[in-house]
Amino acid sequence: QVQLVESGGGLVQAGGSLRLSCAASRNIFSIAAMGWYRQAPGKQRELVATITRRGSTDYADSVKGRFTISRDNAKNMMYLQMNSLKPEDTAVYYCNSNSAGPYWGQGTQVTVSS
Repeated sequence: QVQLVESGGGLVQAGGSLRLSCAASRNIFSIAAMGWYRQAPGKQRELVATITRRGSTDYADSVKGRFTISRDNAKNMMYLQMNSLKPEDTAVYYCNSNSAGPYWGQGTQVTVSS
């Protein structure tokens, strides 16, 4: 079984930046497409960024140009660089596989103040 642990969330002012990390208990990023998801109170969980096994990336329109997904397969780590944060980015962020699992963790809280 693969376990995923998200970290790096916190409180930041609008316009600021955060870098989220996703640590996997075993190699998964090189064999499966991965994504970052978020869920805000009263909202459905949404996919905000994805990266394929070949390294191709895609983003939700709401974050395109501000967020960057990346990974380090050798370290079993995946990242989400979040720039120009907006209050509407406030949510619990999760990493997971888009083609295997799912392997939901507890997520990491991101709060963006105005």
